[in-house]
Formats: sequence, C-alpha cells, structure tokens
Amino acid sequence: MNIDTRIKFRHLVCFLEMARQGSLARAADVLAVSQPAMSKTLKELEALLETRLFARSKAGLSLTEAGRAFLRYAGPSVQALREGVSSLRGGEYAAGLVRIGVLSTVESLLLPEVMRRLHQRHSALTVSVLTGPSAYLLSQLRVGDLDLVVGRMTESPEIHGLSFEHLYSESMTLVARPQHPLATGPLDRDAVSAYPLVLPLAGTSIRKHADSLFIQCGIAPSQQRLETLSVALSRRYTLSSDALWIAPLDAVRLDLANGELRELDLGLREPGGSVGISSNASLPLSLAAQWAVEVLREVGLAYREGSYP
Repeated sequence: MNIDTRIKFRHLVCFLEMARQGSLARAADVLAVSQPAMSKTLKELEALLETRLFARSKAGLSLTEAGRAFLRYAGPSVQALREGVSSLRGGEYAAGLVRIGVLSTVESLLLPEVMRRLHQRHSALTVSVLTGPSAYLLSQLRVGDLDLVVGRMTESPEIHGLSFEHLYSESMTLVARPQHPLATGPLDRDAVSAYPLVLPLAGTSIRKHADSLFIQCGIAPSQQRLETLSVALSRRYTLSSDALWIAPLDAVRLDLANGELRELDLGLREPGGSVGISSNASLPLSLAAQWAVEVLREVGLAYREGSYP
C-alpha cells in the first residue's frame, strides 16, 4: 500500500493519544479538541487505512491487531518528526535531551552514577526521568514518549515488540533495621510472618521474584503489608518500625554497607532478575539517547565486574 497523502499529522497525533489514554473522551481532553472532532478524525484515519484500529466497548478503546501494528510505526514517526523540527530551533532546544523511564529499583544507585558520568562528559544535556510501573513505562516507550526504559522488564508482557539489552542481574534480599528482634543470631524463618512486611506492588515483575523467594523458603507472608514501589517510603517505614522489607539489592546496597539496614540471612539467595535497557527498535536513537546507552553499558559492566559500587 502506498502512503496516502491524505493522512495528516493530526491523524497520527489523535491516534497516538487515543492509544495512550484508552479513551476517546480522555484523549480529546488532553488534546483540547471536542469528542466529535476526535471521533471524526479516527473514522477518517481508519477509512484511509481501510482497517479498524480500535475496538470500542463500555470500558473504552482497545487496540486491534492492526492498531497495534500501526502503533509500532506511528509513534516513532511522530517523535522523529518532532525531533527534526526541534533540531532546527535554537535556544531551549539547543541542548541534548534524553527521556528515560526507570523502575524504582534502579533510581537509588544505578541512575545517580549514570547521571554523574553523563553530566561530567556533556555540558549541555537534559535528562528527563519518569518513574512508574513497567507496563506504563513500556507503553510510553512504544508510542515514542520515552527514549529508553531501564529496569527489570523481561517478564512484562508489554516488552513484546520492543528491544531489551541485559546489563546485570539483581537479586532480592530481606532486610530490617539493625535493632530488629530478628537481626541478632540465626534467623527463625517461622518468626518472619509475625512482623509487618514491605513488598513491591502486586502484579509487578519484581513482586513475582519476592513471592518466589518466600515460597522457596517456606515462609507464609504476614497479613500486615505495605505494598509500594517507592524506595523512599519502604526505607523510611523499615527504619522506623519492626517491618521487614523484601527489597531489590540495589535499593539497599548502600544502606547495608553503612550499617543503616541489616540483611537477614534466609539461607538462600534469590537468583535475581535481569536489569537492562529497553528501547523501541523502530525509532533511531537520538544522539543524547546514544550517550545514555553508552554510559548505562559502562555502569552495567562495573556492576558485573564488582568495581561499582
């Protein structure tokens, strides 16, 4: 099929926002256009492509198989055009910009070192960082709103159709404040369930690793739980209470080294998940994004060799 010159930029922008929001009404609000106008634009695009892009239901819009295929190209195309326009402008657009989505597990230790090295080498570089669940971050990567996503992503269904590059493996560990009743002497596994437990959010890939560790150890998780992806909240709650935190090792590595938290020996080490870089292979990386990938690889190598942290 030849490209139909009647397909306009507005068609693509409206399509991407509807895919992002999963709702015609919400997409119309974001783009500040009327719902009838959004509906008309979608009908025009579907007529030009001779296929349905969305399935409609009371729950909203969901991409059809054709819609998912078109999304792989529409998002990168729009983003590439925006970057091309921006590259011709001066002032605020003169500096490089890279947009990175990160899971909370890498924002404590990996990302600060990556930022330090990037800004040490590039005097005019803006790094925009977005945190959130893997499904959300990968959806933003797919439509071109992020350049890279860093974290454990291989077990997320949304990784399908995207590229993933392994950096290093990261295990889970059980930690508590140094004065915790279980922090002295050999760990009594049966006593673990008597204390509040801090866990990653249910349904996330990292939660699966946490649950697996408890199953392997034959421990019944406490009914008192804090489920969150916030490293700051998890750390503060653990330090100020008798809560036990099943944490990604990266998130607590410095705390363990400084003696602020203590690792409780479960007698086995969870093998860990793959931390890496996700990217949209259908969109060429900007120069700033290439710089970020280069430094991420450097720090990842340092992790594997044990030279950092």
